[in-house]
Amino acid sequence: MGDLLIRNIPDAMRQSLDARAERSGRSVSDEVTEILGRELQLAKSAAPEKAGHRLRSILANEATWTEQELAEIDALRHAKDRPSPRFDE
Repeated sequence: MGDLLIRNIPDAMRQSLDARAERSGRSVSDEVTEILGRELQLAKSAAPEKAGHRLRSILANEATWTEQELAEIDALRHAKDRPSPRFDE
């Protein structure tokens, strides 16, 4: 395990941490570790879904697409095979 040094903690915050640690029967270090762990877990579970995953879940059900939509997707798929336009000429 690594160590973490936090500098310049405001006095009021340090007093709150001391009080929380005392109430929970932990050291200040253990209390801060508990708080950070809980907050990081909450942030992880509340993190927005990655755009790629969301798009994949939306596009996964191709059975609901119309023939026109499938044709447009196919056209886009083949469009990438065309050379890119040159703007420096």
